[in-house]
Amino acid sequence: MTHDIKNIVHVSHLKKSFKSLEVLKDVSLDVREGEVVVIIGPSGSGKSTFLRCLNRLEEATEGEIVIDGVDITDKKCDINKVREKVGMVFQHFNLFNNMNVLRNLMLAPVDLKKKDKETARKEAVEMLGRVGLADKADAYPHQLSGGQKQRVAIARALCMRPDIMLFDEPTSALDPEMVGEVLEVMKHLAHVGITMVVVTHEMGFAREVGDRVLFMDEGRILEEGAPEKLFESPENERLKAFLSKVL
Repeated sequence: MTHDIKNIVHVSHLKKSFKSLEVLKDVSLDVREGEVVVIIGPSGSGKSTFLRCLNRLEEATEGEIVIDGVDITDKKCDINKVREKVGMVFQHFNLFNNMNVLRNLMLAPVDLKKKDKETARKEAVEMLGRVGLADKADAYPHQLSGGQKQRVAIARALCMRPDIMLFDEPTSALDPEMVGEVLEVMKHLAHVGITMVVVTHEMGFAREVGDRVLFMDEGRILEEGAPEKLFESPENERLKAFLSKVL
């Protein structure tokens, strides 16, 4: 059965201020089902704040955010229901150190989705396999490398069977030699058609995996386009200056 690819994320005129500091200044974006959108830009440009607004970890000051047909800026919206569909992977892994890897993965599906433990366990094992850590089910977080912890965090998000995955600089806390293993997992997710919005400093990943790359600075999207267009022939002067430093 074919159906039109729909916009799974619709952001319109989003603004976000912290007291007098305006961090997001009129950001609009649509993300289509199965699309990988990569957001690049200097530190402090509003990228992470934008991502956090997409599952209401930050409240928008103005504007509209519709995720999978639900306006999450509506005060009546049950944000926890929406978050079941929106997986989030942070810079720091936020794993529970007192639980082994398997229990970390089973926790949310059992608590929030009321899955029975056997089903949750099976799915957790499957997701660990997907991120190449099938042998670490019984390990505790302190026994894992940074790259392994981040892959566990990705598997944990996948256990909720989300419609969309948000990644907030998922490799920035890792030692350089561990970055590749996390990016490989993310490439695999992109390959199997999971909708992703990724904030990253990894330009190679943005170029290789992104369907679309956005350049943000000072709370605005200054340029967006296909990776080859953005990296090979940028139009915005600020983007040209940024790329000359990072490439």
